[in-house]
Amino acid sequence: MLEARLAAPPVDGAANAELVETLADALGLPRRAVTLVSGEHARLKRCRIEGLSAEEITARLGRAGASSG
Repeated sequence: MLEARLAAPPVDGAANAELVETLADALGLPRRAVTLVSGEHARLKRCRIEGLSAEEITARLGRAGASSG
């Protein structure tokens, strides 16, 4: 499970855009590789990440979390 805390307010999709950008940056992917597929107006969101296996996503996010904390 991934938890993200965003600074952008949930106005005009700003928080959704920040989530996509943050995930793409953390994974080393272009923004077009990360797509919000559900939860546009909800607190719980689901994203599709293209170009990486589940194991690689987990490893990259683990490294990103370790370097930011």
